[in-house]
Amino acid sequence: MQRLTMMTKGRSLAASLRRAAANPLPGSGLSRCQRSFHATTWAQTDGVFTGLTDTRLRIPWIEALRIQQGHKDAQASEKPKERDLTPKKMSDSYHRVVLPLGQDPWLSDTYINSSGHIRLGTLFMDLDALSGIIVYKHTGPGVTTVTAALDRITIAHPLTEICDLEYSGQVTYASGRSSVEITCKVAKARAEGEPSKPEDVLLTCTFTMVALDPETRKPVNLPKLEYTTPEEEKIFKAGEENSLLKKEAFKASLLQSEPNDPESALIHNIWLRQLEYHDPNNSLRQPKNVVAMAKTQLSTAAIMQPQYRNRHQTMIFGGFHLKQTFELAFCCAASFAHARPTFISADPCTFRNPVPVGSVLYLTATVAYTDPPLLEEDGTEPKQKDPDRPMTRVHVRVDSKVRDVEHGVAKSTGQFNYTFSVPKNLKVLPHTYEEYMIYIDARRRVMESDRQRKTESVSRLGQVRNDTQDVNLMG
Repeated sequence: MQRLTMMTKGRSLAASLRRAAANPLPGSGLSRCQRSFHATTWAQTDGVFTGLTDTRLRIPWIEALRIQQGHKDAQASEKPKERDLTPKKMSDSYHRVVLPLGQDPWLSDTYINSSGHIRLGTLFMDLDALSGIIVYKHTGPGVTTVTAALDRITIAHPLTEICDLEYSGQVTYASGRSSVEITCKVAKARAEGEPSKPEDVLLTCTFTMVALDPETRKPVNLPKLEYTTPEEEKIFKAGEENSLLKKEAFKASLLQSEPNDPESALIHNIWLRQLEYHDPNNSLRQPKNVVAMAKTQLSTAAIMQPQYRNRHQTMIFGGFHLKQTFELAFCCAASFAHARPTFISADPCTFRNPVPVGSVLYLTATVAYTDPPLLEEDGTEPKQKDPDRPMTRVHVRVDSKVRDVEHGVAKSTGQFNYTFSVPKNLKVLPHTYEEYMIYIDARRRVMESDRQRKTESVSRLGQVRNDTQDVNLMG
């Protein structure tokens, strides 16, 4: 009887919805063609602009689950398939999409935060989806591609108005091995045919994508990238240099070697300062603006649901993973500073293992470094440039791991690094050896980010000079 009542109520609800759609309320401004009720959602990834996901999911989750269960015991073939490795041009992978944020106010629900600013985490999701489209233009069908790393995201010119945004990108380096470099940018959308100007660029980012055999899950070779113009050659050489720098950075990482002499001296000086804080015979006490690293941590745990899966059906979309880590890092910086953080950059972030649908994702954010730091290498205390208007860069590290719902063995799924600025004078203080290593690693990342920012500034200055010369010649 209860079941019959529920079915009757369900039919009544459906009938009411049909009547509401056919007869809109007077003065509502809604016509039959403007708002319609659909029992079936579009095949797309939640939170990603539809222009980037129209063909992303080809079958619903329930069918993907049946296929997965049916092939669970199937043996994968070890014989690699033959693929077309004909070299590709940069233009072959170029892709451009316009996000009509200025034209469609309803998009603000997804892309604008409570204070009226752009939601960067949502943009990061879109950019990862864009890189997925770009890499498939380069690889062609028959391979599985995954995001291996986010090499860098930098804010070029902060957005000062809500307007249409243009997403664009292309493969900028591919040696013929299993990985490719993809460079994307977000800029103010110009009229069709009108090129964007340097000041229109909101942010730029670089992804590393890796191709795998869909059956064996082993890396496969991809087409090499050809350059046809001096500008493309310059871009390709920069990608080649970045690839070499990443290999050198791995060899010099703290997982491969101990801290160098200046870093060891810094660790020792911070340790001595801690002893002074607790020495009853010393009047020096830990200032209120110095916070223990362990007290800065924030953690989350969430079940990974099917609507966030990638095009390969059984794994979570890398952009969603990126968005979750960024928003937790933002909350961590805000909790540490008791002020609203301003995003500066995302430094190299690695995706170590995939996140399966249905697994539990654990994220832990830690304030790993502050600049100005507690102490310099020589033991002196750095000063704020303007004591009346203090500003501190806060580097947040987010560690990610995954378990199945039965809470079996945990796997590391990546490390994500974000830098913010806050209008406060704050310091983070490591205590344990592990925290010191986290501190030194974050310090290296901030210093490398400064080096790259200076290089980019010089490059932009040269571009402005060239543009000025072009204008003078045209005049």
